[in-house]
Amino acid sequence: MSALLVFAVFALAFIGLAVFYLFFYRDWRRRRQLRRPFPGGWRALLTDNVPLYRRLPPERQRMLEQHVQLFLAEKTFYGCAGFEIDDRVRVTIAGHACLLIVARSFDDYNDIRSILVYPDIFRVREQEHDGPVVSVNDEIRAGEASSHGQVVLAWAECEDSARYPDEPYNVILHEFAHQLDYLDGAADGAPPLSGHQAQAWQTTMSDAYNHLQDTLEQHEESWLDPYGATEPAEFFAVLTETFYQQPGHLKATQPAVYAVLCDFFRIDPLHLFRSEPPPPVT
Repeated sequence: MSALLVFAVFALAFIGLAVFYLFFYRDWRRRRQLRRPFPGGWRALLTDNVPLYRRLPPERQRMLEQHVQLFLAEKTFYGCAGFEIDDRVRVTIAGHACLLIVARSFDDYNDIRSILVYPDIFRVREQEHDGPVVSVNDEIRAGEASSHGQVVLAWAECEDSARYPDEPYNVILHEFAHQLDYLDGAADGAPPLSGHQAQAWQTTMSDAYNHLQDTLEQHEESWLDPYGATEPAEFFAVLTETFYQQPGHLKATQPAVYAVLCDFFRIDPLHLFRSEPPPPVT
């Protein structure tokens, strides 16, 4: 075999491997991961710590488990301020995060690389610019999302979210809604949408956002957590919490908003999530 032929064979092999890695390796790796049985211990943790998992029909539970399986295989968790990461922490966070894509592709979370978990609310230092003047302020936060594929969470707040599934606040849903918002490169309150979806979203969300701000300015009772009025990105994140945890309230007060969220998330929570029986009387 001539040197030229050997070179050609190696070049073709290299190109083939490069094409496989760039376009097929991720799907191959994920299919291999999903061939492994879902651990029974993880299913028990989902049952105990992700209340909406219990309300899903069996086929959606299986889809959520598959997303959780991929999430835990691909995302790295880091404990901060001495916090120790265990399966309870990882499965609880992954379970809530994957509720947002239970009817969507796991590709929505491709850009997420790491989850940082503090034991409780944490302090961040923010710079504010007023012309040439720069001021530094400390802020207390329960969660934070970045366009660099990083989510920061306070575990105490995550536990509260798991404990009270019908309350409007859920820090995990909130921060991962921001990650969906970042899919088009900007946190502007509008995740990537097709033509008709984008038009309906723009009209509906703009009207609802303005209505919320007008309601607060008139000191009337707000139909949504007032934090949603701070900017469009927070409006979408707060709406996402309400959509999953108080869907009846959102549909009754903002049916058009509820409809476009159903279209985006590809679920109708009022029909998807079953009611849980009341606890037995002792």
